[in-house]
Amino acid sequence: MGGVRLELRCPQRVGNIVVDPQIDWSFDDLLSELNTIDSKLQASSLVASHLTKAHSSKIYDFGYAEKTRKAFIMHVSDDESDDDDVETNSRHVVTGNRFAFEEIYLSDGVDSDREPTRGAEWSLMDKGGVVEGALIELSHEHQLSVAEEIRTTISAFGTDLTNEKEKLTNALSRAEKIKEARRELDRKRDLQYQRQIAEELDNHLTDVQRHHEYKSQIEEKKIRDDAAIEEAKRKQLAVQEEKIRQEKLKAEEAKRQAEKKKDEEVKRAALEAERAAKEAADAVLAESEKKAADVAASQANVVKGAESALKLEERRLQMYNEVVGENFTSEMDSNNEYRKQASKMARFIKTITGTKENVRVKADELRKLMNSTCPQSANSGIFAHKIVSLCTCANNDAVLYAYGHVIVMVTSQVPIALEILIAKLNKECIFTVPKYLAYSEKVFESRDAHLRAIGYQEDDGKLENTDTYLERLTSHVKLYGALIQTEVNGIQNPHGIEEGWKWLARLLNALPANLYTIVALEAFIQVAGFALYKRYKNQFKKLLNIISCDFLQALKDREDPKIKKVLMSLETYLQSNQFLVEPVGWRLQDTLLSHNFTVSESDHHQQYENPSRGYQQQYNYNSPNRYVYKR
Repeated sequence: MGGVRLELRCPQRVGNIVVDPQIDWSFDDLLSELNTIDSKLQASSLVASHLTKAHSSKIYDFGYAEKTRKAFIMHVSDDESDDDDVETNSRHVVTGNRFAFEEIYLSDGVDSDREPTRGAEWSLMDKGGVVEGALIELSHEHQLSVAEEIRTTISAFGTDLTNEKEKLTNALSRAEKIKEARRELDRKRDLQYQRQIAEELDNHLTDVQRHHEYKSQIEEKKIRDDAAIEEAKRKQLAVQEEKIRQEKLKAEEAKRQAEKKKDEEVKRAALEAERAAKEAADAVLAESEKKAADVAASQANVVKGAESALKLEERRLQMYNEVVGENFTSEMDSNNEYRKQASKMARFIKTITGTKENVRVKADELRKLMNSTCPQSANSGIFAHKIVSLCTCANNDAVLYAYGHVIVMVTSQVPIALEILIAKLNKECIFTVPKYLAYSEKVFESRDAHLRAIGYQEDDGKLENTDTYLERLTSHVKLYGALIQTEVNGIQNPHGIEEGWKWLARLLNALPANLYTIVALEAFIQVAGFALYKRYKNQFKKLLNIISCDFLQALKDREDPKIKKVLMSLETYLQSNQFLVEPVGWRLQDTLLSHNFTVSESDHHQQYENPSRGYQQQYNYNSPNRYVYKR
């Protein structure tokens, strides 16, 4: 059976109701339209409750055969309306299967009697419109059920949409939390990775630094080995040259002997003639020798010092004159090349400080200069001259300790340079021997001549004052005290701590107690007292007791204020046991760690103990020379 198409013979829009809905409505438009239909249906149900049924005589005939079909008219009273006018809604006209809308007059039930022309009751429908009314009622119920289903579906759809939206919101929130957690985890991992990179970089830099230090040690060892090889070659060459020179001397001596033998025959006759004159001259010579012996005896009484110290001084001065030259100072000023070399060495020596790195660098530079183009003898003389002269400019004892390290490191490559330096120090300050020249009218022409002999300097014919001389004396003795206690790892100091013990013994045994000797003694003990105590312990304390009881006691009756000042300072040093405290600058500072280290008692003992070449001191109270040295 084919479908039936219904067409409306009425306007497509009545009020806000659209008969033929559009097929392209949106969801919001559909909801709006359904809400509108729902409101209209509710209004219609409200109108139906006020309908009244008319008498059958008023119902029109709905037949299809005769006259024009008339629509049924419904009047609905509106209780909520306030005005008396009749509202015009819509009137249904039923014609077969088609529907038409006509106006339906609605009036208020209370005021319905105001229209007398309409009668008491209205006809609701004709007799033949029951089926059509039932159809309309069913259609209306069907529309309500469909609208209810649509609303239910829309509500369920909205609920599902809301639930989905909440699920999506929760999912987005969880995703954001997961994302934030991953960001935090990534940040922590990045931080850990950066920390690992920093640690690896630190370890790498440490390894690089160790590698550089290792390479530096290898280079230093190579330099020392090369220098030792060169020194061995020089010694071998010197031996060969000495052998050739001895052979030449022997040849010359043989030649002279031959010539002498020939000349003897010629002179033999002349000797006979001169014999008489010689007998007369012998008497005059005997007279002059007697006078010379008297002068030598006077000089022997003038020079005060231990015999061993005087012999060492004489040997060093002889070596200095042979290697460097007696007038080397004036030669250094006149020679342009020597003057430039002296300027370079002075620049490095002036910048020496009490740090390990500085000492190492300056020692390396000075070693290079010692092996430069100038002869090694000249370099040794320049080095000794600059060290001795610039030590007086040191503003504290720490610089002098650093000088001692540089001297030991430089002279380890050139051993003769150490002897030259000590000889230069003995020439500049006789108390480093130690030695003293007593005043004697037979030996010295005047007091000024005596002062020049003990080391006073003269400027424009005028001698310096005593305070200036004592300051220079103190600097030289402190330099010597710093040198004898210096020990460098891997390098042996040939003029070590035992030389300091011998210096004290020689000064106390052979030199008189006066202003110069007490100043020298105080300067030496202040610099070397700590090291001597660490090495000799109770023996050094006994030596200090002798100084306090004998040496200082002999000076307490002197009225010289300079002596009293030095005497008080030395007594304070001994009574307060300052020799137990490590002096400032005694230990070189490490520039990388930037702090001082404390060293145990065993480390100090190991630093100064050298069993292979040490001396043993024995104290004898009954002997005039209290300090005896034994191997």
